[in-house]
Amino acid sequence: MESHISKSKNRWIATAASIWIQAIIGASYTFSIYSPILKSSQSYDQSTLDTVSVFKDIGSNAGVLSGLLYTAVSSGHNRYGVPWVVHVVGAVEGFLGYFFIWLAVVGLIPPLPVPLMCVFMFLAAHSQTYFNTWNVVTCVQNFPDYSGTVVGLMKGFLGLSGAILIQVYKAFFKGNPSTYILMLALLPSIVSLSLMYLVTLCPDKTSEDKNHLNAMSIVSILLAAYLMIILILEDIIVFPEWARLLTFLTLLLFLSLPLKIASEAKNKEKPHPIEKSEPLLLYDEYGDLDDEPSQESMNLMEAAKSLNFWLLFVTMLCGMGSGLATINNMSQLGQSLGYNTSKVNTLVSLWSIWNFFGRFGAGYISDFLLRQKGLSRPFVMAIALAAMTVGHVIIGTGFVGNLYIGTILVGICYGAQWSLMPTITSEIFGVLHMGTIYNAIAIANPLGTYVLSVWVIGHIYDKEAGEGHNSCFGVHCFMLSFFILAFVSFMGFLVALILFFRTRVFYRCVVLRRLCYSLKR
Repeated sequence: MESHISKSKNRWIATAASIWIQAIIGASYTFSIYSPILKSSQSYDQSTLDTVSVFKDIGSNAGVLSGLLYTAVSSGHNRYGVPWVVHVVGAVEGFLGYFFIWLAVVGLIPPLPVPLMCVFMFLAAHSQTYFNTWNVVTCVQNFPDYSGTVVGLMKGFLGLSGAILIQVYKAFFKGNPSTYILMLALLPSIVSLSLMYLVTLCPDKTSEDKNHLNAMSIVSILLAAYLMIILILEDIIVFPEWARLLTFLTLLLFLSLPLKIASEAKNKEKPHPIEKSEPLLLYDEYGDLDDEPSQESMNLMEAAKSLNFWLLFVTMLCGMGSGLATINNMSQLGQSLGYNTSKVNTLVSLWSIWNFFGRFGAGYISDFLLRQKGLSRPFVMAIALAAMTVGHVIIGTGFVGNLYIGTILVGICYGAQWSLMPTITSEIFGVLHMGTIYNAIAIANPLGTYVLSVWVIGHIYDKEAGEGHNSCFGVHCFMLSFFILAFVSFMGFLVALILFFRTRVFYRCVVLRRLCYSLKR
């Protein structure tokens, strides 16, 4: 028992370490910061830049390999082992990808052919999936009663990482986006390799879990509020060098607080060993309750045979695809509406804040609604997609200020899907192969983004710009594109409603099971 207690205390330190890693691996969300120099240095038109961007999206979402690797190193006798293989693979991929992109941008090597640039962009972004898979799945298993909250925290800090990385860039490399690319090659790899031994799998339940997780949640909200204030101030006044350094040091102070909370939780915790529970009921292909196969035994192939898998996949195809297409074209969208570079960068940074509130808020609120009201997570997902539809319409109208309002709605709703989808996956298909299944569903994100970015936004933009022109100015450049995006996200809303009605009885079983466990304790 003493060995078990010792291990279980480390789950709080593992959570703090996971938060730090998540906070610096979201380089893919800052593509708009260095996309202009990538476009000019490599002589790309908008459609070519969007194609490179899509490979970034494929890399950051096609995490099936990371899921399979996670399952391999965390199963059987390796279940409580050290995930050094997962982290090393991610660190190597990230360094190689961004380093060769940097070499091409600064001219140390000749401009890369588009296919080769796409390969390096894929590698750079794909590294994120290794860190993210281990952190998310480990936390879900370490805190089984609060999976929505911990996924919201992990995905929330990943969403904030865009704003955090930009603050690092502004503090030390202001006005030099090529150096920023080099920073992306070094910083995430160094930090993740330094912390990888702390992220351990040690599941447990105690009565104090909610209090400590709430404390970490408050820290994350305060950090997001601080970053939002800084971003707004930067849009109003010019920060001197000492002020930028001070804001960066304050940022580090906020990031240190999860470790303080984790240390206190580790000292106070009195663990209760987790009892083996009966498998949850599943739906068969006709929507009827069925108990074969057990949800804990479903692998990717078994999950892919169920209708619920494809309903969730199509929902992500519509929602995530339209959301990511928006952020990928934020720079060109701002320029077409007359926003200067500073305002465009502020929009990109604020997207990270809205992304965070969506990720954290959806996870926390869905936990509350499931426990207190019996409302399932697919219901929350449907509401998010309905709001995203409104956001796309607002952006498409192009009136003054609408870009800010629209990106707030789209950013929050896009983030919400990233915390809801992994949690829904773990509850319907089980945690044993969760990393593989939810990463397979996440492939819907780049697929949807490719169609919407390249074949919709890119083609319409180039057509509006006119032959021989790489730039377009005016509301007409993106209006039709965003009305199409609004229609796509509305279709996602309808599919999410179908998933909600199919699983509503299933989620009642989840609530009853957790209630029975609490009464038993």
